[in-house]
Amino acid sequence: MNIPTSLRRAKTPLALTAAVLLAVSACGSAEAGPDGSGGEDGKLSGTVQVDGSSTVAPLSTVAAELFREENTDVEVAVGTSGTGGGFKKFCHGETDISNASRAIEDVEVVACRLKGVEYQELQVAGDGLSVVVSKDNDFVECLTVDQLRMIWQPGSKIDNWNQVDAAFPDQELELFGPGTDSGTFDYFTEAVNGEEGTSRTDYAANEDDDLIVQGVSGSVGGMGYFGHSYYEENKDKLKALAIDSGDGCVAPTTQAVQDGSYKPLARPLFIYPKVSSLEKPEVAAFIEYYVENNKSIAEKANFVPLNAEQDAELRKDLATLKAKQES
Repeated sequence: MNIPTSLRRAKTPLALTAAVLLAVSACGSAEAGPDGSGGEDGKLSGTVQVDGSSTVAPLSTVAAELFREENTDVEVAVGTSGTGGGFKKFCHGETDISNASRAIEDVEVVACRLKGVEYQELQVAGDGLSVVVSKDNDFVECLTVDQLRMIWQPGSKIDNWNQVDAAFPDQELELFGPGTDSGTFDYFTEAVNGEEGTSRTDYAANEDDDLIVQGVSGSVGGMGYFGHSYYEENKDKLKALAIDSGDGCVAPTTQAVQDGSYKPLARPLFIYPKVSSLEKPEVAAFIEYYVENNKSIAEKANFVPLNAEQDAELRKDLATLKAKQES
């Protein structure tokens, strides 16, 4: 898959706010960790702190839901401060796992290194960004990457659909999208505008995807973007556009994301566990469960599951994480 260097989402049936607290516990026996975690009779207890991308948060929430079906004494807190905001907390040692819809950036690598935070990148699913319009929009089905760039590039003054294509009606164009702390914003701006963070600023920006849905669905001329699985949960209100990168219009389907034909808006999704947090048995058990069950977790959360090669790579990366903790 042709992925830009800056790597936000799928939506679960749960509505997420600033944080989701789920009571979960690991099954089987375990000794108490060095911090005293581990309850009576060898049952795990304690808290797993997860924060970061609002795109990946539903995936981690589903992982915790499935985990709790067998376990009851570990609390998993899933926050949604955005990919960048999550790495800030992570590199300050505030969380055990950072959700990310792009790869960690150089400045974040340095921040973690300065704080002595060691980690391992784990790709747990795939996603495709969806460009969406209102269900009432009956005049556009596909846009080219050049048209997207024309709309979203810095300084763009396009505010009517007929400026995008003369065949489109005289209809006001209202734009909605994620804020600058979002990994989705980072990814979209690099993929479409050629440079991360470069975007027109006169649009309704919000870190809450539900508000983007409300904005786009409430405007016949509205347009926005976010993770494809979030569209899947809201497709009764929205229409996802096909994207033409030069080889014809391609809709954001699971197959198109996996085979790389949905260009340039297909992307990997990550979690970043902190090596030292594996000393807590409840964290180690949760990460192990996440990796071992990545396919069913992704499918339940409406994300794109890893292919066989990616799954094998994930398991190798988990082994590397364990080796770092043991060294």
